[in-house]
Amino acid sequence: MNKKLEYATFAGGCFWCMVKPFDQFDGIEKVVSGYTGGHVENPSYEQVKTGTTGHYEAVQITYDPAVFSYQKLLDIFWPQVDPTDDGGQFQDRGSQYRAAVFYHTEEQRLLAEESKQALIRSNRFSKPVVTEILPAQIFYPAEEYHQDFYKKNKQEYEQDRAQSGRDEFIQENWQ
Repeated sequence: MNKKLEYATFAGGCFWCMVKPFDQFDGIEKVVSGYTGGHVENPSYEQVKTGTTGHYEAVQITYDPAVFSYQKLLDIFWPQVDPTDDGGQFQDRGSQYRAAVFYHTEEQRLLAEESKQALIRSNRFSKPVVTEILPAQIFYPAEEYHQDFYKKNKQEYEQDRAQSGRDEFIQENWQ
């Protein structure tokens, strides 16, 4: 039996912090850190971190929709970000760290828009929800040392995450 795999692409600030939340479920085949949405071909981390390439730091998830739905992915995505911040996420500032949902199909677009509208209607945040829903573009995997960073560099990952303010925001606003 062949699995029909699909892609989901999300930007939520530093891509190191966006891998682990998705990387622990049946039906998730892989989560790749990378760059998307910009105008530079095959960008490097050094280029993207300058904020001049137009790229977002993002994760691309390969998943089996028969096992794990796109809606479930959205339900994981939103609580990882501050959807009211268009200047980056947490300690990471700049356009390369903005949050966004990149849709690969019309169905994904509709579900993403619907989930964003539900978030707005929830009145969870006093500021406007500014996270964009954008068409997927070419995704460039980041350098190998960025892949599975939370597993390969556990101490540095945990230290960076602790300093970022992300967990406090999540605790305060989502749990």
